[in-house]
Amino acid sequence: MTTSSAASAVSTDNTATSTTPVSIASNTSAGAAGGSVIDVSSLVSQLVAATQAPQQAIITAQTTAVTTNLSALGTLKSALSTFQSALTSLSTPSAFNEQTATPSDPTAFTASASADAVSGTYSVAISQLATAQQLLSGPVAGGSSAALGAGSLTLTLGTTPFTVTLSASNDSLEGIAAAINSASDNPGISATVINGTDGAHLLLSSTQTGLANTIAVSADETDGGTGLSVLNYGTGSTANYTLQSAAQDAAFSIAGVPYTSPSNTVSDALDGVTLTLLDTTPAITGTGTGTGTGNGTGTGTGDSVTIGNDTSTVSTNIQSFVTAYNTMQSALATLGSYDASTGTAGPMMGNPILTGVQNEIQEALNSVVGTSTYNTLPSVGITQNSDGSLSVNTSTLQTALTSNFEAVSQLFSGSNGVAAQLNSQINTELSSDGSITDYGQTLTSQNNALATQTTALDAQMSALSASLTQQYSSLNTLLSSLQSTSSYLTQAFASLPTVQGTPSA
Repeated sequence: MTTSSAASAVSTDNTATSTTPVSIASNTSAGAAGGSVIDVSSLVSQLVAATQAPQQAIITAQTTAVTTNLSALGTLKSALSTFQSALTSLSTPSAFNEQTATPSDPTAFTASASADAVSGTYSVAISQLATAQQLLSGPVAGGSSAALGAGSLTLTLGTTPFTVTLSASNDSLEGIAAAINSASDNPGISATVINGTDGAHLLLSSTQTGLANTIAVSADETDGGTGLSVLNYGTGSTANYTLQSAAQDAAFSIAGVPYTSPSNTVSDALDGVTLTLLDTTPAITGTGTGTGTGNGTGTGTGDSVTIGNDTSTVSTNIQSFVTAYNTMQSALATLGSYDASTGTAGPMMGNPILTGVQNEIQEALNSVVGTSTYNTLPSVGITQNSDGSLSVNTSTLQTALTSNFEAVSQLFSGSNGVAAQLNSQINTELSSDGSITDYGQTLTSQNNALATQTTALDAQMSALSASLTQQYSSLNTLLSSLQSTSSYLTQAFASLPTVQGTPSA
């Protein structure tokens, strides 16, 4: 580019030349004294800036638009993902399989049910609770610290034995109790010392209930004494202890079928139901007469457990679905909004990706599923407001769940159920080959291309700057030379003798 062409390039930008005039005169003392005539650095800087500005403005505007769209797309993806998490508890039939177990008398037993439980009411009669054995030894004279002798004690709980070794340091009741409690292979026997007016007693308690979990104690004395033998207990040798509590199984019946259990927590008597027995149930006796030839009497129980659909949890999940939908709907509405008073548009207003997603969601919400009374969202109390949000009539919903639980389940979780459709749609949109992902990849490519353009423009301006600097430096040298020549000639002419004219007569 020549000097004239560079200047011409600047002058074509009317805005630049009218607001920021290009200055070429040197402001240095050297320039004033005949050195540099042109301020090359300032001139080149202004020329390059004027050339770069319009191109950079276009790139910057496009980059801002792409960045805004990427941010808006991220908001859309986040809103859909968050809403989808609320669909998990409604989009599959298994989500509606949870059952509740309600005892008629929760002071006698409590109950819980899994999805395998069968709905119905079952009588429960508890005649005996499972208990753990507890033994109290006879008194030991001398108290809890009196030595009984060295050796060992082998204790057995049910069929599992363990041994504690005793020496002079721990052969008292206190030492024995500590050794039992700290034994690493102790299957479940706890020991404590009770001091009485008659002496010290060793109290052994099983931590496991059930008839099979009885305690046995066998002493093996190594010092020739007989002190440890007062702690022996087993079949045929029970005189050393008082039975405080017997080991026994729980005995109960469900629907008249008897059952026993070593534990008061029973999960294998009624399919899918876990009972926790707390107290025995009183039997009731009834009599009856008939038109026939005989009378009858019988006993029964007024206690029962009722297994049914977990409508409470499902109702809560549906409420959560509505709340999550409203949050998502608000986010999507903001993305596609337009404020006429301010003339401000949402970042995705008119974007086909957003409108496509909104149309699919609306189509799912308007689905008719099945032929029952409860085959649409409004039929179960879920209606759409003028702003697009949803509302729930809890009374209508509860009536639907109580009247036809299966229909409500199908409405949400069937193959074409509302929640199932929404979940499938969101999966498709967010998948690696979905429209949202494709659009995101397009925006990312555009952003990368704009970054490449910026880099290329910077390189072009660097080259232009170098070229102009070289040209104007050469021109500056020439002008400086001419200025020196002009100064020399001026001085030379000034030193010439003055020509005197002939005086007039």
